[in-house]
Amino acid sequence: MTGGSGTGNVVVRVVMFVDISGSSHLYKELGDQPALQRVRACLGRVCEIIDQHNGRTIKHIGDGLMCDFGTADEALQAAESMQANVAAEEGGSQPNLSIRVGCHLGHVVESRGDLFGDTVNIAARIAGVARAGQIITTQGTVDTLGQRLQPNLRRLDQVSVKGQSDPIVVFEYLWGRIGEFTVVGIPAAQAKPSRLKLACGPNEVWLDPTSKTRSMVLGRNPDCGLAVTDPAASRQHATIEIRGDKFVLVDHSVNGTFVAWGATETHLRREEMILPPRGRLGLGAPTSTKGVTILAFSRER
Repeated sequence: MTGGSGTGNVVVRVVMFVDISGSSHLYKELGDQPALQRVRACLGRVCEIIDQHNGRTIKHIGDGLMCDFGTADEALQAAESMQANVAAEEGGSQPNLSIRVGCHLGHVVESRGDLFGDTVNIAARIAGVARAGQIITTQGTVDTLGQRLQPNLRRLDQVSVKGQSDPIVVFEYLWGRIGEFTVVGIPAAQAKPSRLKLACGPNEVWLDPTSKTRSMVLGRNPDCGLAVTDPAASRQHATIEIRGDKFVLVDHSVNGTFVAWGATETHLRREEMILPPRGRLGLGAPTSTKGVTILAFSRER
């Protein structure tokens, strides 16, 4: 991705790649034209979010795009908004889509509306490391990030990049976690009051913002709001709390809670997360594990 003809301006930018995950399955299930419309609609929403956070869409690349931002804070807030928006919009569609995001801050050469240089190469490599639903960034980006967003970072491993003599330290930006940072970009319809339905086999329970009960405990203890018999679950495994118009999962367990929606699955261990509109929970094991007890959740009006 390096190259270009002529000269250009050398500036410092955060270069970001956004790729759609699940598009191959979408084309197979829906056919070319309907799938293409879904992909374009998804990327269109991403481009709107880029604009809202003072970014620039540089170019579209297959089922993805390259964009850039002036600061690390703008880039990661935009990435969080993208993930929240896509999760909310795609949650009810089958088959659905998700995105993976990677970015890196550094010097780039601007020429004829495009960007060139090692920073672009590194950002592309970092995006390739991300899984569906993840935001991955680098030490160079993190070093300039404001204190308000620092708690949302989790250090991962080091990644080797072609042309770089030393491995690059990468971080996951944990979008949807609760802290000083507020999730943005969820459509207004999602802000309307709704109940949360949890189902485990034939058993259904509801968490309703209009009732006095503001939380529900999940686990093996018979006194839990939704009790399970799975030995992988802790006695008081996790709590779902109503906070404003959001339902927040708080893990207390030894083995962690797995939250899956669409093609994405996140592992929480003593962490918090805003639940997407619908999905599945695995208490103590991934939802794909044979024999694991699955808890289905969905927001209902």
